[in-house]
Amino acid sequence: MNSTLDTFLARLHHPMLAMIDLSLDRMVRLLSLLGNPQKKLPPVLHVAGTNGKGSLNIYVQHILEAAGYKVHRYTSPHLVHFSERIILGGKEINNDYLESLVRHVSTVLTQQQATFFEATTAAAFLAFAENPADVLLLETGMGGKLDATNVIAKPMLTAITPISFDHTEYLGKTLTAIAGEKAGIIKRGVPVVSGATHASARRVIRATAARRHAPLLELGRDFSARFLGVADPTGDTPAAGVVRVRLPAVLAGPGSPEPTFSVAMAGPHQAENASLAVVAARWLDALGHTVPEDAIAAGLRRAVLPARVQVISRRPLVVVDAAHNVASMEALLDTLAAALSAHRPRVLVFAASADKQIERMLRIAAGSFDHVIVTRYATNPRAATVERLVAACRAAGLPPAEAAGSPADALVRARR
Repeated sequence: MNSTLDTFLARLHHPMLAMIDLSLDRMVRLLSLLGNPQKKLPPVLHVAGTNGKGSLNIYVQHILEAAGYKVHRYTSPHLVHFSERIILGGKEINNDYLESLVRHVSTVLTQQQATFFEATTAAAFLAFAENPADVLLLETGMGGKLDATNVIAKPMLTAITPISFDHTEYLGKTLTAIAGEKAGIIKRGVPVVSGATHASARRVIRATAARRHAPLLELGRDFSARFLGVADPTGDTPAAGVVRVRLPAVLAGPGSPEPTFSVAMAGPHQAENASLAVVAARWLDALGHTVPEDAIAAGLRRAVLPARVQVISRRPLVVVDAAHNVASMEALLDTLAAALSAHRPRVLVFAASADKQIERMLRIAAGSFDHVIVTRYATNPRAATVERLVAACRAAGLPPAEAAGSPADALVRARR
């Protein structure tokens, strides 16, 4: 990324610009100063949830591209470069173009304060409005009801992925409260696909959909998925899987066979993510975006995301994952069970933001690792200190943690 763009993004990230206040008023005023680009977007699939938003969106992107559509995608946070957040027609946004958009947004921040996420979402909306496409896959940043992306008045479809505890200081301390925020993306009369499985979250989503007369299809009630195993069950590394999906009768017809798909991303939890994508694709087909069955199969087979049980080395086996809450840590260890049994020594390299459920996540990892190295990534101002991580490892019953000055240093030590 060029230094000028880095400078502008750093200015937008300045803590004095604006604090999170979970209100749409500021975002609405900012977009008004920019000509209301949110009113000129391609048809939108709006996605909220705690876990699986990125997986759902990348599955749907590849499905729609296999069907011949041009697809934009908005996601957050990024892993390495900010441009990963804004995908135009299947490709990361050009840095020079992104810089011009960020400059443009910066010119109106003297009239309307904004958080980093609000300002960069506004820049993304400008990009999506200026570049025609068939579909925009739009992911919330946090919550839903008062998320900056929830200025879209009438998406064509909404989706809610599994809900668990995260961002509790903003979204609430109970699943009922968190689900209420996520369900805020449901719009009157707009179909919604839900992957929520906790009873309290389901009740909130059902009630919200009923109030807004939004047709609802639920995982576990209207459709389901089974993980049939990995493509190579003899391997000791995470591998692509095979899933079977029971489709909703309203989209497939009663008595229809249950299709089986290969998915490129590893882990039993990807069965649920894939089923959400299949149902979303079927619903988009019913809404007029023709999506053949072979496009669904091809998209699921091709879709991958970095840092989702990503194998970056096999000797030694090194796996990178972005697990950032209790549910995703549980899914990670479930996926790695065979590999953890087959390999010694087992080394955990761990870093996290200070607002995450660090102690609970590490308790889940207890007993699975022989060595632990904790570190802090300097690019995140919210990163937890190594002192806190060392103490959390001790409290969780993990082996005594070694502190490394950077992720790169931690990886060198782990390989040794």
